Amino acid sequence: MGRVYSIILLSLLALPATAQIYKYTDADGNTAYSNQPPDGVPAQAVELPPLNSVESQTPASREAPAAAQGSDAPRNAYDILELTDIPTEEALRANNGTFTVGVRAQPRLQSPHLFRLLLDGQPYGQPSNVPRLQLVNIDRGEHSLAVQVLNGERLVQQSETVTFTVQRIHLP
Repeated sequence: MGRVYSIILLSLLALPATAQIYKYTDADGNTAYSNQPPDGVPAQAVELPPLNSVESQTPASREAPAAAQGSDAPRNAYDILELTDIPTEEALRANNGTFTVGVRAQPRLQSPHLFRLLLDGQPYGQPSNVPRLQLVNIDRGEHSLAVQVLNGERLVQQSETVTFTVQRIHLP
C-alpha cells in the first residue's frame, strides 16, 4: 500500500502549482489524495509548498578563461586534430598512388563523430570512425590534405592542411 501511496503523492506533486489537492480517508480506511473532492466523503484541502525550480547551467568548458575574456573564437571539440604519416620534406612514394594516412585526435573520437578527408579541398571517400584512412590511385604531383570531424553532415572541426608530393613510377 505504501507504494501506491508514493505513486499517488508523486503524481500529485507533478500537477501544476495552481491545482488544489484534497486529502481524505477511503472506504478501506486508507489516506488518499485527489485533485477533486470525493462525493459524500469529508475531505481537507492540502496546502502544498511552492515548487522548486532549478535554472539549467552550461557545463564548464576547458576554455572558460578565454570565454571569460570575451573571446569569440569557437570552442574546438578536440584539443589535437592532425594528420600523421605524411612526409612533408620529401616525396611520398606510392607507385600505384595508394597509401594510408593516420589521424591523431585528442581526446579520442567521440560518438557519433566521424573522420573525413579533404583532398585538394574536396571531400574524399566515405566518413569513418577509424583513425587510418586510405587514399587510392592518387595522381603524382603536389596535393593538399586535411581531415574533418563530422557529426552527420555538420562540420565539427577541421585540421590544418598539409601539402605533400606524390611520386609515382610507371613501369612499361
